[in-house]
Amino acid sequence: MMTMLSVEGTRSWIDRFADAAEDQFDSLTDLDRLVGDGDFGMNLRTGLRSAVQRLRSDPPTTPGGVFARASDAFLDIGGTSGPLLGLWFGRIGAVPGIDVTVQDFASALNTATTAVQRLGNAQVGHKTMVDAMVPATRAMIDAAAHGSSASVALDAAATAAKVGAESTRDMLARRGRASYVGEHARGVEDPGASAIAMFFAAANNTSVVA
Repeated sequence: MMTMLSVEGTRSWIDRFADAAEDQFDSLTDLDRLVGDGDFGMNLRTGLRSAVQRLRSDPPTTPGGVFARASDAFLDIGGTSGPLLGLWFGRIGAVPGIDVTVQDFASALNTATTAVQRLGNAQVGHKTMVDAMVPATRAMIDAAAHGSSASVALDAAATAAKVGAESTRDMLARRGRASYVGEHARGVEDPGASAIAMFFAAANNTSVVA
């Protein structure tokens, strides 16, 4: 099977995600001030800064190890998003092997997203990060089932996550802090969903090997 991710490519993916979090810090903070307590941008940036540092100080030897470092970093920051992102990356980090295929990644991603849904009791339409996670996961699973190349699979996941995040603007929140502000959250994109879309966009297909 064609390799999707190498350890070097996966590290580059996390590095680009961290760069995007730095670039979008203000916009994510502003979004969260409208629907939450305004700390999401800070938590995401802090978690990714820590993940990058962990990757440098203790380099992993597998793609799964890269995601595991990210998991540990987010679990340490606390808050609402920390445990959810920590769980998500931790389950993705269970992907086996040195060379990860589309099928491997799709399976790990499905397990990860299901775990987040279970922990947060969230479904698509609740205006949470799940609204980007689930479409991206479904796109990856579909790509794997059709034998798509890694680049096609990542493009499909990135597009689905972006569309999913954008769809939250018209939603009335049913989970998370945004649910406390009612109609005031309508018209605002969920910052968690935006971050998941950023993660998949950061793949840029340069993580693909072969």
